[in-house]
Amino acid sequence: MDLSTPSGMTRRHFMSHLAGSSAAAAAAFSLGNAIQANAAEMKKKRKSAILLWMGGGPATIDIWDLKPGAPTGGPFRPISTTGDMQICEHMPMTAQQMKHLSVVRSMSTREADHARGRYYMHTGYVPNPNIEHPGYGSVIAHELISQRPELEIPPFVSVGGAGSGPGFLGMAWSPFSVSSNGRVRNLEMKLDDQRLLQRMAALKLIEDGFAKRTRDTPATEHAKVLQKTFDLMTSDQMRAFKVDEEPDDVKERYGTNGFGQGCLLARRLVEAGVPFVEVDLGGWDNHQGIHTILKDQKLPQLDKAMSALVEDLAQRELIDDTVVMWMGEFGRTPRINQNGGRDHFARAWSCVVGGGDLKGGLAVGETSSDGSRVETEPYSAEDLMTTVCKGLGISTDTTFTSKNGRPMKIAGGGKLISDLIA
Repeated sequence: MDLSTPSGMTRRHFMSHLAGSSAAAAAAFSLGNAIQANAAEMKKKRKSAILLWMGGGPATIDIWDLKPGAPTGGPFRPISTTGDMQICEHMPMTAQQMKHLSVVRSMSTREADHARGRYYMHTGYVPNPNIEHPGYGSVIAHELISQRPELEIPPFVSVGGAGSGPGFLGMAWSPFSVSSNGRVRNLEMKLDDQRLLQRMAALKLIEDGFAKRTRDTPATEHAKVLQKTFDLMTSDQMRAFKVDEEPDDVKERYGTNGFGQGCLLARRLVEAGVPFVEVDLGGWDNHQGIHTILKDQKLPQLDKAMSALVEDLAQRELIDDTVVMWMGEFGRTPRINQNGGRDHFARAWSCVVGGGDLKGGLAVGETSSDGSRVETEPYSAEDLMTTVCKGLGISTDTTFTSKNGRPMKIAGGGKLISDLIA
């Protein structure tokens, strides 16, 4: 996948700047910002988050909140877990890891359109033509970056999908998009070190001069991105992206498909100090033949990768510092339609969260016997992400200021899901 994102920077764009630069100003450039982290520092405890994004809207009634015996229940049966809940029989390996994860079964949101639901669940705000809100990946990376001053690779990595943009936080907090094998197209350098330094020196003079003349925020942000791109291309920390270095049995345990290797990459990136990683698994918009698709395709893939990720985080003593989230833009209807599928449904559905300072092994909230409504306190995207921030040690009182001067509460100012707070 290309490095470009809706709000991002491509290497081709970056290299076009270098190609047009003169070598005359080589002495002006310093590599002082490229701080090499030692091994002890890289192992220091730092908070991170991994979002497993299920694009299309997964049928949580068939995965996390089954209704056996109900007309809406479908053919799947619940099984016991290591937590205080039952989940789908086609998630047996994840069932063994549920002591680390909790299911929020009382999600009730208001956006059942794919684009609007995706925006809302990534930002805590409904779409507004007057403002572009930052996605949670950008927000969390922004808030946690101070914990890892040695980090040279991007603080927000999106695996297999574009990720949500940085909004008014600026392009320096854009998601860095890679394929599930960690490959970034066009990142290989064909210049020798001396030529690269010369061109970077000339480019730095141009960028600094332009920023001084214009005092323009986009120009300043652009310069930051160029510097980060250079650091990226020359950093030893890039080895974190080399999933192929993992033993074959480890790759097989996660699953050799894109999502499995993406989850393995997420574990490697968190170990390297990346604050936020999003891994995409699309294909959940199942308006027909849903139970065959889930049983034969989606759930085996999800079960293998998700269980391996959580197990590895626990075994490597990372789970207490890494919040794991599983969610899509909404759930799917309790009613099974005439095509054997389920349609969009935002009124009552489930998300999964655990790790960090959050409690695992719980089922939070309840839906009705047919899954059509929430019967306990409902929770929103704002509530979920406010709770995640708490689990990461990020102050829920944090307020940003948008470009038009409006104060914006972190995570939309939601309330804490108190059952999850340790």
